Amino acid sequence: MSRDMLADRLIVGLDVGSVEEARRVVDELGDAVSFYKIGYQLAFAGGLEFARVLAAEGKKVFLDMKLLDIDNTVARGVESIARMGVAMLTLHAYPKAMKAAVEAARGSGLCLLGVTVLTSMDEQDLIEAGYGYDPQALVTRRAGQALAAGMGGIVCAATEAAAVRGIVGPSMAVVTPGIRPAGAEHGDQKRVMTPREALAAGASHLVVARPIVCAVDRQAAARSILDEMASA
Repeated sequence: MSRDMLADRLIVGLDVGSVEEARRVVDELGDAVSFYKIGYQLAFAGGLEFARVLAAEGKKVFLDMKLLDIDNTVARGVESIARMGVAMLTLHAYPKAMKAAVEAARGSGLCLLGVTVLTSMDEQDLIEAGYGYDPQALVTRRAGQALAAGMGGIVCAATEAAAVRGIVGPSMAVVTPGIRPAGAEHGDQKRVMTPREALAAGASHLVVARPIVCAVDRQAAARSILDEMASA
C-alpha cells in the first residue's frame, strides 16, 4: 500500500501545550499528514477551537476526551461534539455510556471509539485499580461490549489488536496508540508495537505522538513511519 493511501491511517497526536505549537506541527507536516489527535493537554489550552479550525481546513480530527459520566451527560456532550465536525471521539468503554453515546451520535457521521485499557497500564496496574482481569481479558470483554453497543471502533494497545479484530470483525476501526518505530524509546508506554507490527496485527489506525512531534525534522519522521507502514 502506498504512502498516500496510508495518510488517513496515521494519526499524529498533537500532545503539545499551546495552539501556537500545534499550528507549527501541522504546518511543518504539511500534506504528509491529514489526521490529528487532540487530547487533554491541548484541549484545555485552546485546542477545542483549534479542532474546529483543522476540520474547516479539511483535516481529520480525533478528539481524545475519554468521556465517562451519567448517561444523559455523555449523550449531551456527544451531541455538542458531533456539531464540531471532528471525525473521531473517544469514551471509556462502559456499556451504558457507550449505548447513550451511540444514540446521541446517530446520523452524525461521528465515529465513536471505546477506550479499553490504557497503553500505559499493565496487569499489576489493573490489579491495583481493582480489576479482576488481566489487560487482554479486559480488552476483549470491552471490545465485545462495544460491538454490541454499535460503536464505530475500539482503542487498544497494538498487542491486543489481533484479538480485538477477531471479535469486532473487519468493519470497526481498531485504533492503536503506543506506536513506536523500530529502535525508538518506549517512554511511559508499556504495551507497544512498531507501525508495521500493528498493521499486521489488524490495526486500522495508528496514533503516533512523540516520535513525530519531538523529532528534529517532523515531516521526515512522519514519512519514515508511513514508509514503515507501507511495508506491512
